[in-house]
Amino acid sequence: MASPTATNPAHAHFESFLQAQLCQDVLSSFQGLCEALGLEPGGGLPQYHKIKAQLNYWSAKSLWAKLDKRAGQPVYQQGRACAHTKCLVVGAGPCGLRAAVELALLGARVVLVEKRTKFSRHNVLHLWPFTIHDLRALGAKKFYGRFCTGTLDHISIRQLQLLLLKVALLLGVEIHWGVTFTGLQPPPKKGSGWRAQLQPSRPAQLADYEFDVLISAAGGKFVPEGFTVREMRGKLAIGITVNFVNGRTVEETQVPEISGVARIYNQSFFQSLLKATGIDLENIVYYKDDTHYFVMTAKKQCLLRLGVLRQDWPETDRLLGSANVVPEALQRFVRAAADFATHGKLGKLEFARDAHGRPDISAFDFTSMMRAESSARVQEKHGARLLLGLVGDCLVEPFWPLGTGVARGFLAAFDAAWMVKRWAEGAGPLEVLAERESLYQLLSQTSPENMHRNVAQYGLDPATRYPTLNLRAVTPNQVRDLYDVVAKEPVRRNSDKIDGGKPATGTQEELLRWCQEQTAGYPGVRVTDLSSSWADGRALCALVHRLRPGLLEPSELQGLGALEATAWALKMAEHELGITPVLSAKAVVAGSDPLGLIAYLSHFHSIFKNVPPNPGVLEGPTSQGFPATSSAVLFLGKLQRTLQRTRAQVENGEDTGGKKPRLEVEANSPSVEEPPAPDSGVPPTPPSQNQEAGAGELCALCGEHLYILERLCAEGRFFHRNCFRCHTCEAMLWQGGYGQHPEDGHFYCLQHLPQTGHKEDGTDLGPESQDLPTPAENSMPSGPSTSVIPQEGTSPVPDPSQPTRRLIRLSSPERQRLSSLNLTPDPELEPPPKPPRSCAALARQALEGSFVGWGVPGQSPQVVVAMEEEEEQSPSSSDEEKEAEETVALDSDTEQALLTLAKNSGTMSKYPTWRRTLMRRAREEEMKRFCKAQAVQRRLNEIETALGELEAEGTKVELALRSHSALLEQQKSPWLEQWLQLVQKKNSLLAEEAELMLTVKELNLQEQQLQLDQELRGYMNQEGTLKTPADRQAEDQLLKKLVDVVNQRDELIRFQEERRLSELPSKPGAQG
Repeated sequence: MASPTATNPAHAHFESFLQAQLCQDVLSSFQGLCEALGLEPGGGLPQYHKIKAQLNYWSAKSLWAKLDKRAGQPVYQQGRACAHTKCLVVGAGPCGLRAAVELALLGARVVLVEKRTKFSRHNVLHLWPFTIHDLRALGAKKFYGRFCTGTLDHISIRQLQLLLLKVALLLGVEIHWGVTFTGLQPPPKKGSGWRAQLQPSRPAQLADYEFDVLISAAGGKFVPEGFTVREMRGKLAIGITVNFVNGRTVEETQVPEISGVARIYNQSFFQSLLKATGIDLENIVYYKDDTHYFVMTAKKQCLLRLGVLRQDWPETDRLLGSANVVPEALQRFVRAAADFATHGKLGKLEFARDAHGRPDISAFDFTSMMRAESSARVQEKHGARLLLGLVGDCLVEPFWPLGTGVARGFLAAFDAAWMVKRWAEGAGPLEVLAERESLYQLLSQTSPENMHRNVAQYGLDPATRYPTLNLRAVTPNQVRDLYDVVAKEPVRRNSDKIDGGKPATGTQEELLRWCQEQTAGYPGVRVTDLSSSWADGRALCALVHRLRPGLLEPSELQGLGALEATAWALKMAEHELGITPVLSAKAVVAGSDPLGLIAYLSHFHSIFKNVPPNPGVLEGPTSQGFPATSSAVLFLGKLQRTLQRTRAQVENGEDTGGKKPRLEVEANSPSVEEPPAPDSGVPPTPPSQNQEAGAGELCALCGEHLYILERLCAEGRFFHRNCFRCHTCEAMLWQGGYGQHPEDGHFYCLQHLPQTGHKEDGTDLGPESQDLPTPAENSMPSGPSTSVIPQEGTSPVPDPSQPTRRLIRLSSPERQRLSSLNLTPDPELEPPPKPPRSCAALARQALEGSFVGWGVPGQSPQVVVAMEEEEEQSPSSSDEEKEAEETVALDSDTEQALLTLAKNSGTMSKYPTWRRTLMRRAREEEMKRFCKAQAVQRRLNEIETALGELEAEGTKVELALRSHSALLEQQKSPWLEQWLQLVQKKNSLLAEEAELMLTVKELNLQEQQLQLDQELRGYMNQEGTLKTPADRQAEDQLLKKLVDVVNQRDELIRFQEERRLSELPSKPGAQG
């Protein structure tokens, strides 16, 4: 029997169309198909129905079934929802094509213009689950058989454009190539419509094309006139992308991909990379698609040192310009990085070629990310209205490490098409704009975790995608400035804009009133101003006591001088409230820095302004817990001091194995427990002179002058933020993540902190194992896995009778408080068990019970079976997905561990997809961790940039205040109010920064646990009779480290949960 392609020429054209892998081949085969069927391309949905009617053989029917299912959704109204709407889409990128497809399904006439003539971008895009399902529903597997097979969750830009182009052509979208959109041509008179200005010349088909809707998807560098773009700046970030030829050999297929690894939680990988190659990266991703695709973030100093950049320029355009980049050095750079990341298993790397025939490698700057202030506008002239919408990069430039570009781009395309549908239904312009802006507010918050779980239900209606949807979040009155009537000059609506230049009034008076309320009733305390009233230290002690009762009784102040009382209050505020000082005790007593005192007190006010002014109830604020803005700072401060004193114990020859660092015992619950009152017989003493904060107004490192907003307090001294960096890698230092070397006096990050008395090699975990003050911290000596193990006889619970406690360097009040602490263990909290003689059983139980190391939550065999059945019943198990069985490379230890788990759970023989399921879950978890780390890193960079700008602005205002010190208070008030606002902004940013650093700590612990799990699996898979004494010793030590890391994670989780519970009483309706 003759094949369909032999009897019908149209079938041959259709098959060529399906298999075409070049843009020109797609267009020519589709043109041939239309000619064979007697059709004209670009005829809208009627064209699709005509093609479907004439191509009814089996190969075509499977595609029609998918497209009919999508087009049959009620929201499209059988292609009549926008039957009288004409649209122009600018840009044939993935988002522009996806928007064009949706508009075509609504029945609109869609014309798309694209300035390029071919698709040549090999870069690979990460796909969220809903985008994979969405593309499959459009027939992606028919156009590209390898689409998301097995555990793959990505696709090259070129392949994505090709398959969307084919769908758009079939649905009747009219596409013009090599045509550049340059602007709009307003209607010249009443009765005419809007047209486009095109170059090089307007095609004949578009000469008279008037449209009602313009969708711009032309990229971040082109935003239509009228839209405002906001820039989000971070630190200098240099990205490098490279594509190598994929020969699809057996060796290449066995190389595992890297969904993402970031320095922020896996410093050991990048430290090894630096030692081996001299390459210093922040992150790296490797995807295997049409090419071997690598993308990484490189540090500028590394590129300069290796000769990739000829010269250091402050302007990024000049720094990364072609004249300043050495191509040969850049090629050597990426080859070395790729070889190291893949262990050289890709063989000889050959560069893929870009559209110009050059090696497909580029360096780009993503320091600044652009974001449109609004997603849509309406322009009207001579009665003709034009709806303008943005999608893709011109709406929001994606931050590439997050892998959100295509997913959020598709969501924006759906939202834009929904807007066009509402426009076609006759909804008012302001109502349409308000709905669109309400959806736009949700876009930047979307992630796979906070959207509807059932991706099969996703459609054009926003309610099918967003769980928390409020289409009235933005009111029509708020979008009046987006409705532009061009017939007359636009009217400035001052009432619609927020005047950010005028500072709020009453800030200084409010601060003074709050201080008076909080200190009222204390003997000898009378606050009348924000300067001299605080000189004797009593008011400051009263404020601290009001917020943290039990530290010192007011009657005990009688035995303290002004300097002693002030020094005590400053220290307790830092250690117990999380408020770092910005001036010294001497400056407070002498009254030499009134602006510094105002800034310091405003920090109290911003955190505790909701605390009721009732000094008689001493337990009030303690029982309610601390606000979230201060608790992270407080926890990190306690963490830093715990790390320092644990390190001091080691340096003094003390054995800390199995003991918790005892200074910060109360750090376990800083917002709940009340510390015991000190012995009233001995008055507290101030810190020693070398520890007193702010000995002057000079930076302790550079010696330059410090303005108030520039001051960062650490180790009892003040620094510029930009000076307080690691002495080795120059990375910014944060609380809980640095140490000071006692010999050279320099500050280091934990990765580079020299280990006294330990070898410096092999410190993958470094001092991280002692970071968190856990209830029963099993402090292991830092160093390689073969280091000495603490004796089993060492008790994991601190013994109050042991004299080693006195070797901790403490101030007098701290010693008094420690003497009254109950250090016996809580009977409800069992200490961790001693390491067993044989770790195999415990390790196997932990690994098989949780499977934490690979991101798979604890699941019973029944749950695994259910997952397998779900996959078997899903559409992805059809015949066209047999490619899903493609092997995914695993290292031998992982392969064996998965095999053992599958055999023990009984799923090996019944459900052969176990391997694919587990690996997909593992990749998803790896990607989530990487995206979370990159989001944190990006926000930290933005905060650092914002703090720099605030410091510069605050310096100007401070200079103005000091130069006008002789002016009347009424004349200084506006300057002071503006300065206080800057102080409050800085405090808010610092609190957010501390919260992010807790997330960094959590990610670090997760990565440590993952690595320890992997190492333990290697020992688990060994026969017990074959293990040497060294193997057993290493296994026992790994288990101890694993228990230690788990304890630290538990402590961090406990802190977060206690903070959450402490905040509940302050919420409305939480009482009773």
